[in-house]
Amino acid sequence: MEKIKMTTPLVEMDGDEMTRILWKMIKEELLNPFIELNTEYYDLGLAHRNETDDQVTVESAEATKKYGVAVKCATITPNAARMTEYDLKEMWKSPNGTIRAILDGTVFRAPIVVKGIEPCVRNWEKPITIARHAYGDVYKNVEMKIAGPGKAELVFTDENGNEQRETVFEFKGPGVLQGMHNTEASIRSFARACFQYAVSTKQDLWFGSKDTISKKYDHTFKDIFQEVYETEYKEQFDALGLTYFYSLIDDIVARIMKAKGGFIWACKNYDGDVMSDMVSSAFGSLAMMTSVLVSPTGVYEYEAAHGTVQRHYYKYLKGEETSTNPVATIFAWTGALRKRGELDGISELMAFADKLEKATIDTIEGGVMTKDLALITTLENVTALNSQDFIHAIRTRLEELL
Repeated sequence: MEKIKMTTPLVEMDGDEMTRILWKMIKEELLNPFIELNTEYYDLGLAHRNETDDQVTVESAEATKKYGVAVKCATITPNAARMTEYDLKEMWKSPNGTIRAILDGTVFRAPIVVKGIEPCVRNWEKPITIARHAYGDVYKNVEMKIAGPGKAELVFTDENGNEQRETVFEFKGPGVLQGMHNTEASIRSFARACFQYAVSTKQDLWFGSKDTISKKYDHTFKDIFQEVYETEYKEQFDALGLTYFYSLIDDIVARIMKAKGGFIWACKNYDGDVMSDMVSSAFGSLAMMTSVLVSPTGVYEYEAAHGTVQRHYYKYLKGEETSTNPVATIFAWTGALRKRGELDGISELMAFADKLEKATIDTIEGGVMTKDLALITTLENVTALNSQDFIHAIRTRLEELL
């Protein structure tokens, strides 16, 4: 068949470790044979981020704003051990955090559901979509280590020089400090994105924070969500028979465990980070979840919602066989290609993305999968393949569909 042509580039953000290896395999086996890939490439591998003083991350986010659609591989957020391993100039911040701060918006994550992979929460009958705020909080924090006794204060000076001042804590000895922020504009964009997504997918929306303890920070989230709901979305929700439900985050978690699913769970930034891993793992695997960042200006960044699979990468470097699940990375590509096709009016590109997703699911439901899924499937007589052979099996099915 003739290769599908693209008119506008995708922003391609390469990543780290085993997911970087999978990224190359997916392009070679599942994309390049069928599409004339048109991408603007950025290497977000940790070594290159270090070489560029992390400017490559900023440049990739700005390119995403320019072209409207990006696809991102999983990347390392360095800790002290990575500082030594990669001989880093400094402990660079999360590239996801940097990109999300530049693009703003909301991350929507939903499990990829296949027959034979049953949720370990037995009453979950439908997917639960996590809507994660993508700005501020701990990802844009400022931290200090305190050497000894002294008073910590929170100070805000307005443009006229007027001060607001609160004592945080009077230290009697060493400790640590952390300052976080958010903006009303970003919280309002988050709320609108959640309500709009609920309307477009016809799903109820749940939101939880800790406003009883955080009476200004979290309460601001609660108040803005309620205001946006009542002034902009209540009529649409009522017309569609949808519900908006707010409660404390701990109550939401308790209710989630007994719910049937089929709704959107809106979370603040860090809550969404943690809870999306819980939901994806409970539905089967961290590698079985879609993730897309949607900005208020209509920019889309698709990514795998899991880490770089460090343990498998070290085995790969030793020449050992690995069975790393590439599904979330494949779906990052299909999501980006479908959106690029939608924005550019290329129906063939959208159809290809649909068929690649179907080929992936058909392969698993046909009893061929990676080891992580083979260990938990209810299907009988399954075949567990290494990463490369699994991707090749998907290609065989894809060629049948095409």
